Amino acid sequence: MKLLIADDDGLIRDSLKIMLELVEGWTAQTASDGNTAYELCAADPPDVILMDIRMPEGDGVTATQKIKDTFPQVKIIMLTTYTDDAYIQAAIEAGAEGYLLKSTPADGIVERIRAVEKGAYVFDKGVKISAKKTPTPSFENLTERENEVLALVASGLSNNEIAAKLYLSQGTVRNIVSALLEKLELRDRTQLAVHYWKNG
Repeated sequence: MKLLIADDDGLIRDSLKIMLELVEGWTAQTASDGNTAYELCAADPPDVILMDIRMPEGDGVTATQKIKDTFPQVKIIMLTTYTDDAYIQAAIEAGAEGYLLKSTPADGIVERIRAVEKGAYVFDKGVKISAKKTPTPSFENLTERENEVLALVASGLSNNEIAAKLYLSQGTVRNIVSALLEKLELRDRTQLAVHYWKNG
């Protein structure tokens, strides 16, 4: 697998490169800013990019948007210390397939790179997809109740919390979530949330 690591912290950048190349046998290029990351993609698009958010000469969100516009096949995982809702929503809207914290253990990063490369979306357990957006999106092929539940899933609520908020049984909520996954052809709650914020 070909990787690109974009981070303005040289220690993090080089440590990740060494770990991923020596332990996994992957190849990894590095960039210290978003603009360089885009230039490297233009020269030789990688399979997956680990992208920091705050960097000089092109931040990670702007670089993600630009790369996704030009090279939509490239998968991008934000790797950062920030858990702010605004950053999370911006990353999702820019097209990122993942949002991990730099505190993620090395084996966890490797596992999530593999998952994203296979088409999954990955988000750190410490990250809640709870971005604010108005008006509430509505999807025509869903019922009013399904739209309500989808919005609450996208706000990070559990089935128990959704059941309490909508005065439904937990079983009913589970059934609605299952119906949403089937109708939207998605695999899990994280993908439901991503679908909501990207397409609403």
